[in-house]
Amino acid sequence: MEERKILKNKSYLYLTEFFAGMSVMAVELGASRLLAPYFSSSQIVWTIIIVTIMIAMALGNIYGGRSADKNPNPDKLYGRIIIAAIWIAAIPVLGKYIIIGISALLIFTVNSKFLIIAAFAACMVIFVFPLFLLGTVTPSLVKYTVDSLDDSGKVVGSLNASNTIGSIIGTFVPTFISIPAVGTSVTFLIFAGILLLLAIIYFVSSKIFVKKLPVAMILFILCCIFGHDSSFAFWQEDLTYEGESVYNYLQVYEDDDSVVLSTNVLFGVQSVYQKEKALTGMYYDYAMAAPYMAGIYDINNSDKELDVLILGMGTGTYATQCNRYFDGMDIEGVEIDDKITALSREYFELPDDIKVTTYDGRAFLNAVDDKYDIIMVDAYQDITIPFQMSSKEFFTLVRNHLKENGVMVVNMNMRGSKEGNINQYLSDTISSVFSEVYTVDVAHSTNRELFASNNPEMIKRFEDNLSKEKDLELISLMSDVSANLIPYEAGSYVMTDDRAPVELLGMEVIDELIKDEVEYYRDIYKKEGIEGLINSL
Repeated sequence: MEERKILKNKSYLYLTEFFAGMSVMAVELGASRLLAPYFSSSQIVWTIIIVTIMIAMALGNIYGGRSADKNPNPDKLYGRIIIAAIWIAAIPVLGKYIIIGISALLIFTVNSKFLIIAAFAACMVIFVFPLFLLGTVTPSLVKYTVDSLDDSGKVVGSLNASNTIGSIIGTFVPTFISIPAVGTSVTFLIFAGILLLLAIIYFVSSKIFVKKLPVAMILFILCCIFGHDSSFAFWQEDLTYEGESVYNYLQVYEDDDSVVLSTNVLFGVQSVYQKEKALTGMYYDYAMAAPYMAGIYDINNSDKELDVLILGMGTGTYATQCNRYFDGMDIEGVEIDDKITALSREYFELPDDIKVTTYDGRAFLNAVDDKYDIIMVDAYQDITIPFQMSSKEFFTLVRNHLKENGVMVVNMNMRGSKEGNINQYLSDTISSVFSEVYTVDVAHSTNRELFASNNPEMIKRFEDNLSKEKDLELISLMSDVSANLIPYEAGSYVMTDDRAPVELLGMEVIDELIKDEVEYYRDIYKKEGIEGLINSL
């Protein structure tokens, strides 16, 4: 076979290796952002993505090596790159529909570990084939670049270095530039375009006409036209806002009564704001028992404000309610996602005078020496619980930042019924740090509020301060909270920085929730078939 002119100095082969490595990492990060709105961004989902990619790359390496030995023709390699490019370009067009289709199929057939199975199936269908093709690049290039055994080590090392450098850049660019700037969909299109351009340059410079090339160009243009839409919830037409940040998929929707923020398309919401500006009976109203426990109306506190810190500020619903119903509170929040903070000002009426620091909650506590009367931990969003904010070490850090007789309130947003569920782990862990721990379940929701302190008079203080309250609606709600407060009996399920299996525990609760929600529709499907199911929806 005649050597292509473009490959004579080997530079283009190194360039190919560079962009192949870059594209693999870009697709991996894009995969995490594509899956996160549906399955969360937990360590489990990342594990699934990494395993899928490793499977694809391993198979690609094997096939690429054998193919290069059998038919050492660079045209074959660049033909595979064309196919990989078009497949990647098609992901923004078809990926969301594939995920929803797989989820809809599995939700009626899988009784446990739905999210794990659905995420793995989606990864296998969407990402294995293009990454398999990109996995053939390195062994093929070794075949084309090694001229003799004398320089084989140097050549292979240079190829691997090119791939690694490309992977490094392909890691930083999507995370810090393309995804925040133009979104996940366009990021896929950008890197698909790079791969396609790489192949076009090869074939055009070699004066080779490949039938698939014009077809590929037309398909890529169509993908750009139909795939630039960044909407993950494509079935919803009335969203107030939909976008992405460095950390999250973000969705805001509203009706006549409320405004809702969600970081997940399929399950859960992060914040709900009631437009009527009244008590709602939701978790952040229940959490307003904490100011009474911290002595909001104590005579000794009448000449000063209660200092309140909210870790996981979100859209600030708890801060807004406290600010509305209590005088004498100095409230500040910590929120790692500055886009959520911006949304809270724009759509959720978070007062401008409430300070919000853009930082990780635990890192913030490590960086400051201030102490607070109340620390609200509300960082467990949707189905994702950060392990670093669920351990004994973390709650010890919270305790050390509380004033004498200060109170911590934790919003636990998933209730499990099995022994050793996520709430039991969290409660036992907190009980290993605080002497007084009480819980109350929020009516008509999966939330549970936990109050903790080292003040043995916490409940008495709550009742004494509540007796001084004049707002009748607030008295009624707090009376319900008081009647349902349960002293927590600690067990031995303690999480530490070294061992905090929050992802697996969270997945177990999600399985329970999904099973309960879907059971009704399963019965309809069994009795009336698909037609009855469609009619019920």
